[in-house]
Amino acid sequence: IEYEYVPVNLVKDGGEQLKDDYKSKNPMAQVPTLVIDGCTLTQSLPIIEYLEETRPGVSVLPKDPKARAQARAVAEVINSGIQPLQNLSVLKTMGEKKMEWGNTVITRGFVALEQMLKSTAGEYCVGDEVTIADLALIPQCHNAG
Repeated sequence: IEYEYVPVNLVKDGGEQLKDDYKSKNPMAQVPTLVIDGCTLTQSLPIIEYLEETRPGVSVLPKDPKARAQARAVAEVINSGIQPLQNLSVLKTMGEKKMEWGNTVITRGFVALEQMLKSTAGEYCVGDEVTIADLALIPQCHNAG
């Protein structure tokens, strides 16, 4: 896939995602945003699924319906149950307790995730191929670091 990478610094100058130019593409002022095929897509999981459905090649959704549902469930636990609770906008509202809050949220989420992965994991989150679940997990591992 040909692309032009346009980094968005979430901290510099108060956050580039909060500038009018970026908010015109993504009114939630969040990352990521993908402009492709004449449309603007936001949020990681819809972007991943759009690329899955429109670009042939390596799939990140298992063919087996049960494994596919498990991969989506793991991705959604991360995407809606862990990640939003430790976004910069949330951490700012926590003030001095932001590190404690962030650690609590990530720890609670990862404990639950480990329980899920006991029944789904192979070499990766769901089986032995990279799935949408792994794509959701990587940024959270960085945040937990």
